[in-house]
Amino acid sequence: MGVHPGMLEASTRASAETGRIGSIDALRGLVMVLMLLDHLRETWFLHVPVADPVDARTALPALYLARLAVSLCAPIFVVLTGVAAYLFGTRHTLAETRAYLVKRGLVLMALEVFYLSELYWGVASPTLWLQVIWCIGVCMIVLAALIGLPRPVLVAVGLLIVCGHNLLDPIQLQPDQPLFPVWAMLHQRDAIALPFGLVAKTTYPVLPWIGVIVLGYAAGPWFLPGVATRARERRFAAIGCAMLVAFALLRLGNGYGDKPWFLVDGSAGRTVMSVFALTKYPPSLLFLLLTLGIGALLLAAFERMRGAPVVAALAVFGGAPLFFYVFHLTLLRLLYHGAFATWGATQGALFGVANYGWVLVWYAALIVPLYPPTAWFARFKASRRDIAWLKYL
Repeated sequence: MGVHPGMLEASTRASAETGRIGSIDALRGLVMVLMLLDHLRETWFLHVPVADPVDARTALPALYLARLAVSLCAPIFVVLTGVAAYLFGTRHTLAETRAYLVKRGLVLMALEVFYLSELYWGVASPTLWLQVIWCIGVCMIVLAALIGLPRPVLVAVGLLIVCGHNLLDPIQLQPDQPLFPVWAMLHQRDAIALPFGLVAKTTYPVLPWIGVIVLGYAAGPWFLPGVATRARERRFAAIGCAMLVAFALLRLGNGYGDKPWFLVDGSAGRTVMSVFALTKYPPSLLFLLLTLGIGALLLAAFERMRGAPVVAALAVFGGAPLFFYVFHLTLLRLLYHGAFATWGATQGALFGVANYGWVLVWYAALIVPLYPPTAWFARFKASRRDIAWLKYL
């Protein structure tokens, strides 16, 4: 990534001193870096209407591929949040762990509603976008209620939700039905009318994500010091391969787990695109099998590559993920408004770049400048254990 070797060495020492697990931070850092690409598209390429960025019939291939890569972000981040919750619990009592999860969850939910929604969509907007940070906050609160259960029960609950929630797809409630707000939060991506003319859009219905965070928590013991690195590496490689085989079998069957794929006349490439055009809102079983399967293989690879410069660099981004998330979104909005104030609307009513290639140029240009502030905050947070509220960031 073009970072100074001394910074990488400092990052490695900080990870050792704080007991952080480098492979987890590296995988979390990778999804942070991928996430930047999608947010750049939403900053500089928003003038191009994209009803569905993975629509095999209409999607720009470059945009489709980028969106496919970015699909890894939410599932991997949520499952690693579950792992981190388990590791937190190894150093704290059950009551302390539950209190932390509830408080952190509330902080995330408040951050989404009172800052991120206004930051990205405008203070004057009457719509509250309940996106991934809100979803993770809710999942953490639900996990707090479940962590006292035996591990086999947690595994069963997680698998039941992840594998079975698509059976609930036919249930569609209308806004005038009593349970509509609850169902819209859980499984039906929709808009909920609120008092004072506000509207809440449930971009990330939480039910499937609860299953993901529970399974992440159940996998936590695999990261205990008594588990050999090679054993953990083999375990995640086997799980990743099994998930991808399950994905292939279910997808070729074209039955349960997501909407069917289809043939696109005259285009083998777009037919292949339809196979991997999966549902993210809420995440289907096939979406989770593919993304979490790839995530497991990446984790196994990062376990094997411990100490490599690229792993250390990614671990810096993964060592302060919430800071990176908020900081880069804030920076992008400042850049956008600065460009709009300077050059005005260049694409209709919006400022934007002429083609997607410029989005990739911006992506390459911003990765390295985002590294130093993220590294600084990671070191600051690790060194100031006396500041209690820092653990919620």
